[in-house]
Amino acid sequence: MSLSRRTLLATTAAVTATAPASAAHASPAGGASAAQAGRRRVRTGFERLAADGYALLDGQRVGVVTNPTGVTRDVRHIVDVMHADRRVDLVAVFGPEHGFRGTAQAGGSEGRYDDPATGLPVYDTYLKSGRALADVFTASGVDTVVFDIQDVGARFYTYIWTLYDCMEAAALAGKRFVVLDRPNPVTGRRAQGPVLHREFASFVGRQPIAQAHGMTVAELARLFNGEFLTASPVPLETVLMTGWRRADFFDGTGLPWVPPSPNMPTPDTALVYSGTCLFEGTNLSEGRGTTRPFELLGAEGVDGRWAAAANALDLPGVHFREAYFAPTFSKFQGKTVGGVQIHVHDRAAYDPVRTGIALLVTAKRVWSGFAWRADGWIDKLTGSTLVRTMIDAEAGTDEVVGAWQEELARFRRVRERYLAYR
Repeated sequence: MSLSRRTLLATTAAVTATAPASAAHASPAGGASAAQAGRRRVRTGFERLAADGYALLDGQRVGVVTNPTGVTRDVRHIVDVMHADRRVDLVAVFGPEHGFRGTAQAGGSEGRYDDPATGLPVYDTYLKSGRALADVFTASGVDTVVFDIQDVGARFYTYIWTLYDCMEAAALAGKRFVVLDRPNPVTGRRAQGPVLHREFASFVGRQPIAQAHGMTVAELARLFNGEFLTASPVPLETVLMTGWRRADFFDGTGLPWVPPSPNMPTPDTALVYSGTCLFEGTNLSEGRGTTRPFELLGAEGVDGRWAAAANALDLPGVHFREAYFAPTFSKFQGKTVGGVQIHVHDRAAYDPVRTGIALLVTAKRVWSGFAWRADGWIDKLTGSTLVRTMIDAEAGTDEVVGAWQEELARFRRVRERYLAYR
């Protein structure tokens, strides 16, 4: 591969237009129809890397940070593909939360083991950062760390902070870093929600970005390097997609969906997640242990008044159904609870973060048993005390959402500098 071709592969922001601009909003729900989705062809960063003969990795001992979402169009895992290809010197795999092969539930990982399929050593990155993670990279013997994981577009989804931690650790260990891009499944049209305050930094939010960031992982990597790792930026290369547009939902890409984690079964889950994950910070079930996590919310003692109150707000793009369910694990395991199911009927109009706030506000008003988790988890999820204290003070949805607009506007200006797809 020539130098100009290598540069193009690493940095190009070109997007191949394969459908009319309105295609992503053609169905009644505001997304691409099945026929339109079938005609679209988004090429992921890995597809472009492989098509170029892995020239970007030539002469490098390579380690890959990935999970079950790191697949080809025909759902072969990229680790299996690269391991079988003599053009790649693949020597290690690094697993995030839930593990490389995805066997662990939320808050768990697979530990250190040798992968039975390839014999490759698999190292655990979960809850490791800084020098401890740099030591893992050093011990693995890699020259280049490659990242390929499907994100879902929410600040508190931990894979983007695995990306951040691995970039920081690679810089400390003197390693090169390559990000293979994949779509933001809920579009990259805009950033929404409150911005993290640094005093609330945790593994569900290391740095001040918006709750729904509206970026791809390659764009985030550029932002991390340019804004937060300035003292020691990692040698970074990004392999961008072609064919992806910022208004595309996942079903408009023509790519297969693999659940990024056990409680993210479908792109519909991802669509609501950046708002309804806030219920992790309450004593209500966020739907874990059901077939519709984050779309079903409820608790013992909740009845139809909640759905009625939420529907009365006439929020754009969404209806709420009175629902009853019995989680098989997590909160209220084995008990029948009442609540709501979220039905998004217009994805283009739907605002997941605003909807999540509205559901918190109405739940607190109609159910006397409402409470925040005692460990302050809601503040880590929202990034500050603002949401919790305003809702406790009986603020309405518009007041809460209005309170973060200034900080969101600042983040949007920063974000704009790192967008690769126009």
